[in-house]
Amino acid sequence: MIRIGAAVAGLAILGSGLVTVARAAPGDDPFLWLESVGDARSTAWVKEQNTRTLGVLQKDPRFAGFYADALKIGEATDRLVYPEFINGKLYNFWQDATHVRGIWRMTSAEDYATGSPTWTTVLDLDALAKTEGKNWVWKGADCDSPSRTHCLISLSEGGEDAVTVREFDLTAGAFVPGGFDLPRSKQGAAWESDDTLLVAREWQPGEVTASSYPYIIKRLHRGQPLAAATEIFRGEKADIWSFPGDLSDGSGHRFAYVGLGHTFFESETRLVTPGGLKPLGIPKKASLAGMVDGHVLIRIAEDWKTNGTTYPSGALLSVELGAMEADPAHLVPHVVFAPGARQSIGDLGATRDRLILCTYDNVRGRAAIYTPASDGSWTAQPLALPDNSSLGVVTADDRGNRMYLDATGFLTPTTIYSGDAVSGALTVAKTAPARFIAASDVAEQHEAVSRDGTHIPYFIVHPKSMSLDGSNPTILYGYGGFEISLTPTYGATLGKLWLEHGGVYVLANIRGGGEFGPAWHEAALKTHRQVAYDDFTAVARDLIARKVTSPRRLGIMGGSNGGLLMGVEFTQHPELFHAVDIQVPLLDMLRFEHIAAGASWVGEYGSVTIPDQRAFLAKISPYNNLKAGVAYPEPLIWTTTKDDRVGPQHARKFAAKLAAMHDPYLFYEVTEGGHGAGTNIKETSFTSALEYTYFTEKLMR
Repeated sequence: MIRIGAAVAGLAILGSGLVTVARAAPGDDPFLWLESVGDARSTAWVKEQNTRTLGVLQKDPRFAGFYADALKIGEATDRLVYPEFINGKLYNFWQDATHVRGIWRMTSAEDYATGSPTWTTVLDLDALAKTEGKNWVWKGADCDSPSRTHCLISLSEGGEDAVTVREFDLTAGAFVPGGFDLPRSKQGAAWESDDTLLVAREWQPGEVTASSYPYIIKRLHRGQPLAAATEIFRGEKADIWSFPGDLSDGSGHRFAYVGLGHTFFESETRLVTPGGLKPLGIPKKASLAGMVDGHVLIRIAEDWKTNGTTYPSGALLSVELGAMEADPAHLVPHVVFAPGARQSIGDLGATRDRLILCTYDNVRGRAAIYTPASDGSWTAQPLALPDNSSLGVVTADDRGNRMYLDATGFLTPTTIYSGDAVSGALTVAKTAPARFIAASDVAEQHEAVSRDGTHIPYFIVHPKSMSLDGSNPTILYGYGGFEISLTPTYGATLGKLWLEHGGVYVLANIRGGGEFGPAWHEAALKTHRQVAYDDFTAVARDLIARKVTSPRRLGIMGGSNGGLLMGVEFTQHPELFHAVDIQVPLLDMLRFEHIAAGASWVGEYGSVTIPDQRAFLAKISPYNNLKAGVAYPEPLIWTTTKDDRVGPQHARKFAAKLAAMHDPYLFYEVTEGGHGAGTNIKETSFTSALEYTYFTEKLMR
């Protein structure tokens, strides 16, 4: 298993959207006061905005039905249960109407295979939250201690990235009395031994990078107070982050390491050895991805020239653990998988003896089992899984060779397959119930031609009877950043609240994503980012040219970096869209480095401290490019108060500026939820209902 820590005064905007602006010095940002997230004035503004927006959307006659349908889907007790192997048992975190915050529970693989497995509750978050008076949100469990009997459980209050970490005993089914207990921080911890952790956190106030992540790692022994921990590594405040990690396999191999991020994509890795930290000789754009029987897996996002051989960007390689520990600076890699021009790695998992690897070929999933040989080479055995689907590794047993994979498509409910990684035999373990009527729809893949001639694939899901007359209400979704791939997925809420009502859905595979590997991502980095926006515009225009839809019937949706995409499209091409759903967005690109974890994304967006990059950011920044007198569509802008990653500041200021220009808009802020739509099923269902009510009002009326 692999584990690494994650981690102006004078303005009043009324609920009606009217604005009173006090005198401000030239060049001042009159909405800077909204960056004070928890201050009374900004909180009052948010409350007024929420009241105004809910007065529009929640009172729409369709909202109640949408919310009921979304909630029914979210709380359904027959939805798929995704297991995780821990010590040969299957664990799962589950939420429903009874378990609002959720329960962590366990069963056997044999029982999971039955129609109605019996689950044993290991930890009840609702009960814990009630006892402690906290709004605990589950952030995962690291059970990779050498003995495999203790876990580090991460809990967030309200969904933020900052977590509290506590030691849990799987055998006793309880938190360890006097065990490891790390107070709230953006932090990460890794097991060095059963009684020793490597911890990165804000040890003293201010000991974080400009990105708000830790840069100091210390060794903490059992029973020690935090103040007694011994420093083993110190980065710089100018770095992005520094976290410890550990890697183990089912054959008993394990090691700990330290990662130092110079940018979001470039890092250094050091092995933790009895003689101290030793640099690992891998490229800066590379990451440790797993280990199979002593074969350490490395993903590279740049060409790696070593030992007279060049290994291509996007490849998966392996090195022998013994050789790596003997001479970590000089590695001899073996190729596991080298992608073609339209291929990329999707997901992977390791059993005791095998690697399961999912890849994409022109955004269509493939999967295979890879077996290591004594000479370091690998052989591949393709797996028989549905074509034209998204494939993933659900979990794999590193104490044996059992595995679970899943396959999903736009119109096909997700299926989980149980398999044997030695024989490659697969059987259907679970299939999700259909949540919407899909028989009258079809999914297709097309291409648009971008401004520079690049062919941009996109998927379209539409009624088989669709007329090409430009009248079809259409939602176009995009992201285009951080090498994240968008692939076909069964969206139950999307299907029930949109497709079943005759809507069309389009998924755009624009540059900046990872659909075709690192090069597809790097094509849209920093000052080249306009190509991603041009790609998205090209897909929109292709839909209009083919008369699938028209600007009057076309809406767009995207979150986080995709929220930035929405903001750019909103300001650059307001004539193309009638609805714009801007989710938890970045929007003020001249101040993003000073908001929440924004400084960590300079590797993606560039920096205002570099003149040519600042000039580009000023050119595309949605907040700074809003102009009075432009006929903008009325957007829905939503965020969360607890978002300590992107921050709610961007969305707030964008809405406030629209209000100041007397342009129509809807703004909603979820008070919990972190970088997402809520902390529980009710909150996320409510937000989804607001979104589809908005799209229905705008595009189907």
